[in-house]
Amino acid sequence: MLPYPQIDPVAVALGPLKVHWYGLMYLVGIGGAWWLASRRVAGFAPEWSREKLSDMVFWVALGVIVGGRLGYVLFYDLPAYLHDPSLILQLWKGGMSFHGGLLGVLLCSWIFARRNGKGFFELMDFIAPLVPIGLGAGRIGNFINAELWGKATDLPWAMIFPTDPQRLPRHPSQLYQFALEGVALFAILWIYSRKLRPTMAVSGLFLLCYGMFRFIVEFVRVPDAQLGYLAFGWLTMGQLLCLPMVLGGAGLMAWAYRRQSLHGVAR
Repeated sequence: MLPYPQIDPVAVALGPLKVHWYGLMYLVGIGGAWWLASRRVAGFAPEWSREKLSDMVFWVALGVIVGGRLGYVLFYDLPAYLHDPSLILQLWKGGMSFHGGLLGVLLCSWIFARRNGKGFFELMDFIAPLVPIGLGAGRIGNFINAELWGKATDLPWAMIFPTDPQRLPRHPSQLYQFALEGVALFAILWIYSRKLRPTMAVSGLFLLCYGMFRFIVEFVRVPDAQLGYLAFGWLTMGQLLCLPMVLGGAGLMAWAYRRQSLHGVAR
């Protein structure tokens, strides 16, 4: 068994002002995505200024934060937030939904693409390889918060999390997700997108891989207590939300390559 590192969730405390590591991880994700986008933008939109790129990152970040929070409220714990709406603003306590964030990004990207003369899927293919940076950083934030841990196990890398009332050795599922959704997904998308691909293919690969990675990890992750398992004694809300991602991603890739065979590579 590995010892949990016991990191204080508060990175900096200045009197009543507290800066949490969870919030800082969002800044790391947004900043990392902006830096990577600035390295890749010349091949996507060489006419874009630094300000235009910053505007795009702002819209995407807005979609992540607002969509992620509202998605968690709607998908995972609506009764609690209806009882006390002020909880919605307490982001430092966690409670963000990837799937809600994805919907927020799709909406904000659609608005930004229309305003700037870009095709929606053209823009999404550019954004998709940037997303794993934020996903990986967010999972590190979950690990520091000692939340979203996994099921009990006797594996040698199991950990006892301070937030676990049962004090059982558990899968560090946050680190599994960091490795898959952050590191592996970034590598796959980065390598795949280095060559010219038909429009929608990179977006489709993102949906397909994330959906599969998340679906797999959910088998060893404890579901949210207020929801439990939704069906068959194992299906979680996360898995249910990933199914349309896998199907949609596979469909987008198939459509993209069919269009390529009919019309040539489109970007």
